Parts: sequence; C-alpha cells; structure tokens
Amino acid sequence: MPSRQNLLGLWLLLTGVCVLLGLAALIWLESTVPADVGPRALLWGLCLAPAALALLAGVWLEKRLFRPLRQFQILLARLVASPDARHDYPLEGWLQGLQPDLDHIREGWRRDRARVQDAHDQGALTASRIRQQLEALLQVLHTPLLICDRHQRLLLFNPAAQALFHDHPALGLGKPLSLLLPHPSLSEALQHLPDEGTPQQLLLPGEQHWLRCQIRALGGDQGGALISLDDTTRALEHDQRWRRTLAQLLPRLRGHCGSLNSATDALLQVQDNLDLQQRLERAIHQESQALAGQVEQLTRLVEAHQLSQSMLEETWSNDLCHALRAQLKPQRIELTPVGIPAWMRVDGPGLLALLQQLIRQLHNTQNIRHLELEVLLGNRRVYLDLSWRGAPLNEQQLQQWRRLPLFDEPLSPRIEDVLEQHGADLWSLPSEQPDQQPRLRLPLPASARGMQPRVRPPARPEFHDFSIADLPPPGEDLATRPLQQLEMVVFDTETTGLDLRGGDAIISLAGCRIVNGRLLADDSFDQRVNPGRAIPAQSTAIHGLTDADVAQSPPIEIVLPRFRQYVGEGVLVAHNAAFDLLALQLATGTDHPAFGMPVLDTLLLSRALDPSLEGHGLDALAERFQLQFPPGTRHTALGDARVTAELLLMLLPRLASRGIHTLGDALALQRRIEQDASA
Repeated sequence: MPSRQNLLGLWLLLTGVCVLLGLAALIWLESTVPADVGPRALLWGLCLAPAALALLAGVWLEKRLFRPLRQFQILLARLVASPDARHDYPLEGWLQGLQPDLDHIREGWRRDRARVQDAHDQGALTASRIRQQLEALLQVLHTPLLICDRHQRLLLFNPAAQALFHDHPALGLGKPLSLLLPHPSLSEALQHLPDEGTPQQLLLPGEQHWLRCQIRALGGDQGGALISLDDTTRALEHDQRWRRTLAQLLPRLRGHCGSLNSATDALLQVQDNLDLQQRLERAIHQESQALAGQVEQLTRLVEAHQLSQSMLEETWSNDLCHALRAQLKPQRIELTPVGIPAWMRVDGPGLLALLQQLIRQLHNTQNIRHLELEVLLGNRRVYLDLSWRGAPLNEQQLQQWRRLPLFDEPLSPRIEDVLEQHGADLWSLPSEQPDQQPRLRLPLPASARGMQPRVRPPARPEFHDFSIADLPPPGEDLATRPLQQLEMVVFDTETTGLDLRGGDAIISLAGCRIVNGRLLADDSFDQRVNPGRAIPAQSTAIHGLTDADVAQSPPIEIVLPRFRQYVGEGVLVAHNAAFDLLALQLATGTDHPAFGMPVLDTLLLSRALDPSLEGHGLDALAERFQLQFPPGTRHTALGDARVTAELLLMLLPRLASRGIHTLGDALALQRRIEQDASA
C-alpha cells in the first residue's frame, strides 16, 4: 500500500485538478452562455461538483478504507513480531467485518503456540530439574569455573568466576576466552588437551592476579574444556617473601659457620701465642653471637612461615565471638559481644589464639574476668575492640605482649606474626570520658560482604548457555551467518548535545548483548563519562544528567577501550546508528576507529519493513510493538539499548518472512533504504 504521504499527495492533486478544470469550464461557460440563460448558482455548482466529490471521496476513503488498512498492517506486523501481545485495537471501516476472522486466526495461533509450549515444557521437565540442580551447585561452589567449547567460546561461568572477573568487560556467554584470559599458553593447552580427561596445570600471570589454572577436556559432541581457577596471588607473595628472606639468611649462616671453623682450627694451632690466641677467642665469640642472631632470625622466619600458609577467609564476627567464649569458659572469663556484627577477612584459628592470649594476659595482670567485644566498621577495615573495667595498657606492655608465643610449643608463631599476617597492629585506647572503658583495638581487613551475614543469589542467573557450542565457528564469514545465530551488542549513547562535530561529546555509554537469539538479562555495559565540558541545561532536560553526575566518572579515553573489549567480536546494533557511530568515531580521534565491525540499524530495518507507516522513532516503535520502558529509563543509555534489543528481536521474524535471513541480507536491505532516502 502506498504511504500516507503519497496518498495524501495524490488526493490533493486530484482535488486541485478538479478545481482547476471546474474553474476553466466555468470561465468558458461565462463567456459563451448568455447571462439571462438559467440560474448562475446551478452553473457554478455543476462546474465545482467534481472537485467537491473528489474532496469528499478522499475523506470518506481515508476513514473507511485507508486508515483501517494501516491499522490492519500494524496488527499483522505485531502478530508476526509478538504473537502473544494483547490489547490490540479493533478494525474500523470496511475492514470491520474481518475482525471476527482476524480474532479467530490470532486466538488459534496463540492456542497452538500455548499447546506447543506446554508440550515443550513437559518434555523438558527432567532437563529443567538437572539444570536447576546444576545452578544450585554452581551458586555455592567457591572455586571459579569456566566451560568453553571447541572454539574457545564461553558456555558457562559460575558466580565465583563472576566475582573474580567482576570488573572485566570481556566476561560474557559466547565471548572468546582469549579476551578474558589473553595467554597464548592457555590457548595452546586447550588445543592439545588429552582426550582421556587428564588435567593440565598452568600458572597464568595477570594485571592483578596470579591464577592457578586446571584444565580438563570434556567429552561429548560439543568438545570443549572445564577450567577451574585459583587466585594464588597472596600465597605466591608469601612464598616469595619467605624465600627471599631465606635466601639472604643462608649465605650469612654459611659465612659465620665457615669463620668459626677457620678460627677454631687456627686456635688449635697457636697454643704458644697468647696474644693471637686471645684475638682468635674474641673472633670466635663474635661469630658465635652473630651466628646465634642469624639462627634466631631463621627460627622467627620458620615460625612466621607457619602463618603465611594460612589464607584469610570470610568470617562472621559473631561466629568468632562464640568460639572465643567457649575457649574462655573453663577460665571463668566472661566475654560479652556488643554492637552490630560484621564480616571480616581473617585467619580464624590464628586470630582466635591471639585474642585468647591477650585476654589471658589481661587476666593475669589485672585480674580481669569480664570483657566486652565490639566490632566497628571503618574505611576498608574492621576494628575489633576489647574493653574492660580497669587500667589502660601502656606501650611497653603491648611491646612485650607482641613477642609472646601463641602456644606453649616449639616454633610457635607469636602475636606479632599474626598481626603481620593481617597487616594490623595493637592500639591501646585509654578512656576519654569518665563512663568510658579502656580498650585494646585491633584493625582487621574488612570483607566486601558488608554487614549482612547472608546474601541470596539471583533466582535465575545468566551464566550458562550450552547451545552456543552449536553455533558456526568464529572464523566463518559473518555475512553468511544467520541473524538468529549472531552475537550482537546493542548500544546507545547520551551526549552533551546533537552537534557532535561542533564539540558535543559522550556522557553515557551502555550496551547489552544478544547471544543465540536471546537477550542476556545480566550481561550489560553501563558507564558514565566525564566529557571535559559543561552539559547544557537543554540536554539535561532530556537525559537528566548534570555536571555533578559525571564529575567523578572516567574520561572517554578510558571508557572506550573497555567498551571495545565488551563488544569483542560481536555485531553492533543501534537505533539511528549513524549518530551513535559518529560519536564513537569522534571519540577515538581517528578516521579508522576500532569499531569497524558490521552495524545493524533498527531505524532503517523498520523503514524497510513498513515503508507505508509513519513514525519510526524509538518511542513510536515501542508503542507499536507494545514494548515498555521501565520507569526512569527512557533517555538513559542502558534503558534505550535494552528496548532497542527487544525491538530487534521482534523485527527478526518479520525479516525472515521477507527472505532476509543472514547478516549480508540485512546489510544489503539497509543500503537500499539509505540509497532510496538519499535519492
């Protein structure tokens, strides 16, 4: 059907022609017919009647036929794009009689889809139970796990891996593993894994972590590998520090032992030289003292090394307090927890022994039998306070207590070893007010969990999709790849204004991913950007962002490489993509930006599918296909990107019905629309 503008133009043209012909006929009749022949009004009416009839016919046809046809077109487009959509408006005009048939077709289609879905749900019940059990297991597993297919695309990652790579934009289903762990040794090991499942070990260096990696081949048609990771950064640092100190001590010990041997041999040979004998004895005494000092230092190193093997674990302060109360009960010492409990990262057994030793010393020196334990949250630290009624401790006492062993055993670690393990120290805080008790403060590493003892994971996390392994290999030509099998990143930008070449810049950049025809709920990129210039008030009125909102945000030079990592090898999608691509291109500062991948534009695709309909803006299309913006998300980069992604998924079946199946087909369709618009 022609567009409304074309029909309106034809109607006005026909009406204008009728008016001109009527006026021409009227002028001719006025010049040829005598004035006394017939009424002049009838003559005027006959001449202008065709124009009036054309005008009335256009209005009547618009109301009875053309507007109902456009409604019918929208209803069909919505039925194909979203068969389960509701609240459709009824047909009007001459098409009103088709309403029962259309309702019957629509309801029949929906019933058939519901029956197919029920059958699918029943058949997949067992698989659903297995999947839920797998998800429950992965939720509580603390070891980071990754599963990739034979093409090294991520099929699964558990919450522990998500926490390990929480700030890495390359973590996502279907993304190449090489973007997340860019180590040639890992890629080589994955290509030569033993088929019988023998694990291989690798140590992978990173920017902030040393990861011990265990790789095991998976059986089945999909191939691939299971990768378990262990952050060994802290253990390696402890080990290197211990080895470094040991490497310094051993040569000194050898030197002192060698000097003692030489001096002893010389002393045995100079029995008749008293002066030389005295000098040798002094040398032996000095070397013996130095050797004793080095042996003491070696002993201290071995004692401290016992704690260096212990990792700091997440510990709930109330659990530590209950264990300490049980240890103090035989000594009839009462410990009362006060304040709000919190999480902290400590070596539980070592800290428990330290607190027990400190309380024992307080009991021995001041006969303290009742103490209070309070946990206070600080900046990246948790302050553990022991308070009592009595005299405060001085620094000399604390210095003596720091050297006390934790246990009555040889080579027992000391209090200062536990303090060093936690990067902490002991502070004595005297009472500043008459009703305040003296305290002994121990600053400890805080936990990222905050003050809640339990964190419930999301009910349905998006961390696995094994159907990705059935997709074509990454090296295949994207132009021949079916649209449903593409990895697509739908993105949007918010800017300081619309004049990008005049200096307006990006202030917000966001994207979401579609993998295997599915929009991933929890996989998104959302970052505000400091544009380095003021945001005009008229722009703030649209997107709501002010200078204060982006003042602490990173510049585009930092954000853009991270977004490029997030895009990976995906195809970009945007609504009115020309504007957003220009913003990215100008931000890169080069005519050859890093974003050279294919781009799909939902605006051009919508115009190609419905050239006769008006309104292809995001708001108009969201209303046409009944897409909802969550409150407060319109004109936000992530909110617009998500709705654009949902719109694209609705356009895909309509493109398929017109023979547009591959990325090359869609790009060719977009080029035709652009050429028609510029012609």
